[in-house]
Amino acid sequence: MEIKINRDVLLKGVSRVQGILEKRSHMPILSTVLLITKEDKVEISATDLEIGFQNSYQAEIIKPGSITISGKKLLDIVRETTSKNIYILEKDNNWIYISDNKAHYNLSSLPADEFPILTEPEGIIMIEIDGKVLAEMINKTIYSITMEDTSFKLSGVFMEIINKNKEDYLRMVATDGHRLSLIDKKVPKLQEIDIKQGVMIPKKGLIELNKLASENGNILFGLKHNNLVGKKEEALIVIRLLDTKFPDYKDVILPKKEDKKNIIVINRNLLLESMRRMIIIGGDQYQGVKITTGADYLEMVSVNPDLGDVEEKIEIKYDGEPIEIGFNPKYFIDVLQTMDSDVICLDIKDQTSPCLITGEQDEGFLGLLMPMRV
Repeated sequence: MEIKINRDVLLKGVSRVQGILEKRSHMPILSTVLLITKEDKVEISATDLEIGFQNSYQAEIIKPGSITISGKKLLDIVRETTSKNIYILEKDNNWIYISDNKAHYNLSSLPADEFPILTEPEGIIMIEIDGKVLAEMINKTIYSITMEDTSFKLSGVFMEIINKNKEDYLRMVATDGHRLSLIDKKVPKLQEIDIKQGVMIPKKGLIELNKLASENGNILFGLKHNNLVGKKEEALIVIRLLDTKFPDYKDVILPKKEDKKNIIVINRNLLLESMRRMIIIGGDQYQGVKITTGADYLEMVSVNPDLGDVEEKIEIKYDGEPIEIGFNPKYFIDVLQTMDSDVICLDIKDQTSPCLITGEQDEGFLGLLMPMRV
């Protein structure tokens, strides 16, 4: 293989796959990118066996072929050059020559036919979804995925189709046991894709899917053979779904008829800024803020026995019963900074019940935080 490619184009392609490459793997091939020539383009692929991504980029093809190169080293080389173009040549015995007319590199590589490509399943049915909608759904749920390696059931976002008012909605929900985030969006032709009882998408796969969704325009989206597939123009991502069952969550978010409602109406940005000030004193060891409601104010107090305390009041609209309850301020920050509403509602039944967070400009979204002792 022999090609010449624009430095900025190659940098974009190699940078895009860095999150997929395996840095510490028993399979060295997983730390490489695969370059394949296709007419007047070069296709760049990466995989960790759970996620596969490929995209094509314009290049001058001098001699067709395919090679593998260390993804990290190729990124370093391209990033540090100031030349307009990069020249790449396949030599004998799996050696690769790279030049920008200033520096000349010789890198060892692995045979291209050993690269494990994750391919699009045959016969998969795809539907079109607005990339902005999909990105919003991911951004408003992904932060609730558990960080604990032992909680496999909670290590992804659960996706299912639900019916509301005789219409189908795509739902994403995530929880780590201390908080939950959920969002429903109406998507055309949902019944054409194979979700059945719902699927679990791993966090790493969601991060990569979000990169594709965050670009302008629609993407094609489908599921088959335990794989989720996303396509946009010449970009393709294949994600292996998690083989686990998401816990039953609906009893937690659906209030009982006899439940009383104590709804606090509050400015989202003011609450977000206050919570950020609360964690200054609390730090990592004392992650708790006590919230007390008054007739027209919300009082927040965070205490660190080794350092001191902080107290703040915010104006609210509230006509419910007095409540004194504790929460982790970091969890509040995570949910509030992803929301769009200027004014939000905090629904808290009593001091032992979760806080339900909603906003008019966050249609279909619900955030839930479990209380804690402070």
